[in-house]
Amino acid sequence: MNDKDIRIIFMGTPEFAVPSLRALVERGYNVVAVVTAPDKPAGRGQQLHKSAVKIAAEELGLPVLQPEKLKAPEFVNTMRELQPDLGIVIAFRMLPEVIWAMPRLGTFNLHASLLPQYRGAAPINWAIINGETETGVTTFLLNHEIDKGAILGQVRVPIGPEENVGMLYDRLMNLGPSLVVETVERLAAGDIKPLPQEHIDEPELKPAPKIFKDDCRIDWNWNGKRIVDFIRGLSPYPAAWSPMFRNSETTNTAKIFAARFHDSLPVAAPGTVCTDWHEELSVACADGWIRIGEIQLAGKRRMSVHDLLLGFRDIDTYRFSE
Repeated sequence: MNDKDIRIIFMGTPEFAVPSLRALVERGYNVVAVVTAPDKPAGRGQQLHKSAVKIAAEELGLPVLQPEKLKAPEFVNTMRELQPDLGIVIAFRMLPEVIWAMPRLGTFNLHASLLPQYRGAAPINWAIINGETETGVTTFLLNHEIDKGAILGQVRVPIGPEENVGMLYDRLMNLGPSLVVETVERLAAGDIKPLPQEHIDEPELKPAPKIFKDDCRIDWNWNGKRIVDFIRGLSPYPAAWSPMFRNSETTNTAKIFAARFHDSLPVAAPGTVCTDWHEELSVACADGWIRIGEIQLAGKRRMSVHDLLLGFRDIDTYRFSE
């Protein structure tokens, strides 16, 4: 069968999946339907908002399915009627076997890590948090275990020393389409040999679990590199944060979006604040100081340290929680 004749079901929700969907359509592939999340209320008016994938699919003139439940008989029957040859999943919900096993060529996922490392919901964040210098994208066949299916293809890229998760997200989002298209071509041609993820020493692998607010709290007892990597790996979202104390009482919290390590000041207790009152705000850590670049106090906008210091004239009386 010509690869352009393959009947493809595309499943995804956020912006990360959109470039791959557009690439498939632009290359002339037969995307017979797009499956995405139901519209959800958002904002003050609680108006229904479409997913990024739905918006793109409608622009491309593709049929859209938005099932509440993926095991619902009506959805399963609709999928069968579409007679898919291949399923493609990018940043979507966990699929039941009745869906992922339906296409004759299987269903593959695009994952933003170099599997088997960083299986889980937040691979881009954790790669930076852990100080990795390389990452990439992987396509793999879905099976019964999360992110453990046979690998179909990978592309590797370096991580810049000052790159944060927002920057890397954009790069990987635009790297994915070429690998997705290549994977479709090779599956259609039958010249791809899936590489099983079995017999891997699991304790040697680094996970990428979902990140919650408490996971984002900075420990100023860490060394400087670890703190800087932690901030990079959570910037701009969900953002690393720290309580601020004054007279032993919590008075504020601060999200920190950019920072650098330096050791040009005398050693001080972790959490100690030092400022020049103009451009610099540093917080002591285990082996030096973290110079903050961008910060957001609770209830305020995100701002540069210069702007913060214009209106926060007694910041030297505070300390950041250890």
